Amino acid sequence: MLVDSHCHLDFPDFAGEHDAVLARARAADIGTMLTICTRLDQFPAVRAIAEARDNVWCSVGAHPHEAAEHAGTTANQLAALAEHPRVVGIGETGLDFYYDHSPRNVQEQVFRAHIAASKASGLPLIVHAREADCEIARILRQESPPAGVLHCFSSGRGLAEVALDLGFCISISGIITFRKADELRAIVRDVPLDRLLVETDAPYLAPVPYRGKRNEPAYVVATATTVAELKGVSLQQLAATTTENFFRLFQKAHRPATGSDFT
Repeated sequence: MLVDSHCHLDFPDFAGEHDAVLARARAADIGTMLTICTRLDQFPAVRAIAEARDNVWCSVGAHPHEAAEHAGTTANQLAALAEHPRVVGIGETGLDFYYDHSPRNVQEQVFRAHIAASKASGLPLIVHAREADCEIARILRQESPPAGVLHCFSSGRGLAEVALDLGFCISISGIITFRKADELRAIVRDVPLDRLLVETDAPYLAPVPYRGKRNEPAYVVATATTVAELKGVSLQQLAATTTENFFRLFQKAHRPATGSDFT
C-alpha cells in the first residue's frame, strides 16, 4: 500500500470524477490519501470529501498565494476548525517568493499563525516552500513547531537539513522523475528513509511517464518507484516505510481496514 500524502481533490480539475479517480487509486494500491486545503472558504468542500470516504483525510489552512485574503486569520480560528475528526494537519502554509501573489510580510504573518495553530492543536504543519529557503528555515527555528512536513520538496540541501533537525519529514513529488532534477535526486539519496513521504500534489506535477497530463493519486506509484531506486530498496519496502512514516506523523489519521475502499 502507498499513501498519497498531498493532493487537491476539491480542485475543479476533478469535478464530477471523484469516484473514477479514487477507483484508479485503489486499483494502484493507494490505500490512503490526504486532500489539502488552500483557502478557508473552500474548507467545507475539502472536509466534505474526507467525510464521505473512510480512507481520505484532510487539512485546514491557507496557501501562501492566498495569504493576502487571509491576513486576519488567527491561530485560534485554525485550531478550532482542526478539531474536526477528519482534519489531520495544518496547512498548506509557508512562503512562496517565486510568484509573490501575496506580500511577503503578509505571507510570513499568516505562516506564523499556522505554526501557532499547529502548536495549539498538536497537529503537524504542512509547509510549502518556494524560493524562500532561508526565510522558512529562520521562522521554523524561531517557532519550533511540532513535527511537520516540507511538501513537494524542491528546495536546497540547507532547508532539508534544518527540517530534518527539527523532526520534519520531507515529501517527494513527481519532480523527482524530471530530467533536470539531478540536484533534488542527490538530496533525496541522503534523506533518511524513515523521514520520507511521497505525494502527487495532484492535479499538478504529474511524474514521468505521465508528464503533461493532469496528475492524480494513482500516479504516485511512478514517483515512489523512482524514490525506491534512488534509495536502493524495493518498491514494496519504500511503500511500507513511507506508509509507516505517514501514520507516525499524522497520528490522528487511522490506518485503513483490510480490504477497505474510498467509499
